[in-house]
Amino acid sequence: MTALARPAAAEEIRIGYQKSSTLTAILKTNGELEKALAPLGVTISWHEFTSGLPLLEAINIGSIDFGADVADTVPIFAQAAGAKLAYVAEEAASPSAQAILVPSSSSVKSLSDLKGKRIAVTKGAGSHFLLLAALSKAGLTFKDIAPAYLTPADGRAAFVSGNVDAWVAWDPFLTSAQRQSNARVLSDGSNGLASYKRYYLSSAAFADRRSDVLNAIFGKLDETGKWVKAHPKEAAAQLATLWGIDAATVEEANSHRSYQVGVVTAPGLSEQQRIADAFFAEGLLPVKVDAGAAKIWTPKRD
Repeated sequence: MTALARPAAAEEIRIGYQKSSTLTAILKTNGELEKALAPLGVTISWHEFTSGLPLLEAINIGSIDFGADVADTVPIFAQAAGAKLAYVAEEAASPSAQAILVPSSSSVKSLSDLKGKRIAVTKGAGSHFLLLAALSKAGLTFKDIAPAYLTPADGRAAFVSGNVDAWVAWDPFLTSAQRQSNARVLSDGSNGLASYKRYYLSSAAFADRRSDVLNAIFGKLDETGKWVKAHPKEAAAQLATLWGIDAATVEEANSHRSYQVGVVTAPGLSEQQRIADAFFAEGLLPVKVDAGAAKIWTPKRD
């Protein structure tokens, strides 16, 4: 009598995300990703991070398998630290989804007025590059301001309390602050200042080992991005509950984001190199980074 074969143990995939990881937040809530991965013998554990840089650091040390999603600057900082990353997917540019905010009563009227000001920004976030690009446009450098490196929550608190002169924020924090404190947008990323793409990444080793998992994740992200844009009110109602922000604010914030999930290409990473070179020139990166050196994973088409 032969013994019955034991079913293979399910593999747990660890997914890191941020509060602003809209598509992932929806998938975490509706269970659709678990359903898609179940036939592959995969389960999910979810891990929330306050910003993108710690998330990619977690991928680098092997405590997270997949990161969803981070601003364009974040992989550059991770590469500078020696991380072996794989670009899995991108969200198309959303330049108005991040901005430099000042109080409505502020004397700061132009980018050049930022000289000598204390500005809250999250280190390594897309907003960090927006600030750098805006200063450059005004003929200023990072040394001309007093940066306060803060998480989104701490940055908002400092901004509302008047402890900083400006705050560089991204959605949904950006729109929420505008609506609640009547903050004024000094500049967003429009007119070629900062495209603000968001990327989904894994370690290069995980991309090589579980392309099947990434294929399923890519499909669900694409599907969810299209759903959010086609059902703005329903999506906003779901996210309002998750984020603790009113639905009208969420809907407005979502209108600034493309949520257009696509394949990463080498030519499409051209702004990544511009970001890397700008940070290195300012002495904010310890080494020069070749943005194109990161692995690019490509989904399998049916």
